[in-house]
Amino acid sequence: MGGCFSKPKPEARSDRNRCQAKDGDIWSGGSVEVKVEVMVPDKEKDKEKESLSPNGKVSPLPACKANGSTKHVEERPITVDLYQNPKDMVEVAVCHVNELQDGQMREVDVACGKALLIKERGEYCAIGHKCPHYGAPLVKGVLTNGRVRCPWHGACFNVATGDIEDFPGLDSLPKFQVRIEREKVMVRASKQALQSQKRVKRMARCATLSDCSFSNTNVLIIGAGPAGLVCAETLRQEGFTERIVMCTMETHLPYDRPKLSKSLECQAEQITLRSKEFFSQYDIEVQTEREVVSVDVKSKLVHFKDGLKMEYNKLLIATGSRPKTLQCQGADLENVYQLRTPEDANCIAKLANDRNAVIVGASFIGMEVAAYLTDKAHSVSVIGIENIPFRKVLGEKVGRSIMKMFETNRVKFYLQNEVSELRGQDGKVKEVVLKSGKILRADVCVVGTGVVPATSFLKQSGINMDSKGFLPVNKLMQTNASGVFAAGDIVSFPLAFRNNKKVNVGHWQMAHMHGRIAALNILGKGTEINTVPYFWTAMFGKSIRYAGHGEGFDDVIIQGDLEERKFVAFYTKKATGMNNCIQTWRSDEVIAVSSMNYDPIVSKVAEVMASGRTIKKRDVETGDMSWLFGKGT
Repeated sequence: MGGCFSKPKPEARSDRNRCQAKDGDIWSGGSVEVKVEVMVPDKEKDKEKESLSPNGKVSPLPACKANGSTKHVEERPITVDLYQNPKDMVEVAVCHVNELQDGQMREVDVACGKALLIKERGEYCAIGHKCPHYGAPLVKGVLTNGRVRCPWHGACFNVATGDIEDFPGLDSLPKFQVRIEREKVMVRASKQALQSQKRVKRMARCATLSDCSFSNTNVLIIGAGPAGLVCAETLRQEGFTERIVMCTMETHLPYDRPKLSKSLECQAEQITLRSKEFFSQYDIEVQTEREVVSVDVKSKLVHFKDGLKMEYNKLLIATGSRPKTLQCQGADLENVYQLRTPEDANCIAKLANDRNAVIVGASFIGMEVAAYLTDKAHSVSVIGIENIPFRKVLGEKVGRSIMKMFETNRVKFYLQNEVSELRGQDGKVKEVVLKSGKILRADVCVVGTGVVPATSFLKQSGINMDSKGFLPVNKLMQTNASGVFAAGDIVSFPLAFRNNKKVNVGHWQMAHMHGRIAALNILGKGTEINTVPYFWTAMFGKSIRYAGHGEGFDDVIIQGDLEERKFVAFYTKKATGMNNCIQTWRSDEVIAVSSMNYDPIVSKVAEVMASGRTIKKRDVETGDMSWLFGKGT
């Protein structure tokens, strides 16, 4: 019998920061997955087939029978030399042992590549130096208590293992070996790892795929966005060997949706998050163009639009949001788009070339589209109901500064206004009529007036929904229905750093974390959601980063120069507490932060928030922010 086995996990050290190999330590394997062909005599085949699964793991859900089998294997340790070709390995001295102080990071050259060298608690570690998400230099990030946070988008990595601990992104970092020799810090690494600068965690495969039929699965994931994808990958990373099915209405495999509004001409294959081969390798079934029309939680059945149905044991609902439509005459004309797919983005870019583009809605997506089109379109107009873009999220002063940046780039605003009518010619939009009476020429119209949760198919399911269509979940991402979890844009969940206030956060990063927490609790691990929201936007080559949850902020404290577009803004709110059953007011606290050209301030504040530490308004009013920064970060 032939079987594939993943390399066994190295024994974990008791201290997450003890990643340094002392003199005489054996070099451990790092992160390369190895497959070994095991030959078994013919007479033992039948016996082995009864007990072994391809990945050598025991399923965390042995009692589940949705896929018709409960056969698993016990783990069989295999000792393998991961780097059988010595030519792939390099080892160099990178610095003197006393050159770095505790809490410092440094990019170091290691033969054909670079590594991030870290010193914490007197010991050295070395990991990949670029964030696998978008390639940010981690040396410019934030090092705190055994993990480094990306300065651009907030992803976090364990410095001892390289494993990703917070998102966005799917991949971990390679870990390199470190030892001290004659007061020199030596780093040993694989050339391949130095070049790739990313690593996929070890993942299991399905032990009973041959027994599967379409009509049942152990875990069914509705939606193939970041929440669904991370859930599926986490299940396999944790050794889950039962069937996983992920269904989506999309025609494409999961892709990087935030890029659509920032790079309208990108092709679907350029932004795909995982390849078809990846899903095949790890037995994650992705069924595209499959729409769910109802869920029966009592019988654990999901009904599809084509009439078929599927039985599940555990269900994750991660359907995301759908855009609001224009409710006016002419909304059904050609060349009126809601940006949802790569095809939408490509059509918008093509139609706007040297023509007139009108953006309805000064949302983040709408403004990103407007920024992208300024170099391509003859004219770009933005219509919004607010008097200042982003006022509710970023505050009036920051919003006004961003608006000026757009006006400098030839974008015309028609604010405190709405669309009355779209007029067409030969079935194609040609004019946008505003309620003020103004008429705008339009060869393409992009509607970005907000979104609503895509949960209407659950109305008769027995799963609780609030008045806005969001699914309330607990800290484990569980709904009120047994075995049903929900994640991403469609949920309201307890936000730990805001005293477990139930919130809806439609961020790319948060959807990743929801998916991971849901997967861990599908496996019964009892892991609670505890992360700080983090998002970003990019316009005209400038990035705005944001961490926290600023809903209901009372004041904005700005440090830096808004005119120069180099600033940090702290959003504060008066905190309340209870004293002898009487509500009392405490001093104002920082609940969110945004910045432009002020890295890594947002990542640093996010780390402070994640630690549970309260930031007072008085801490940020003086302009002296030395309290935020530790040595070397």
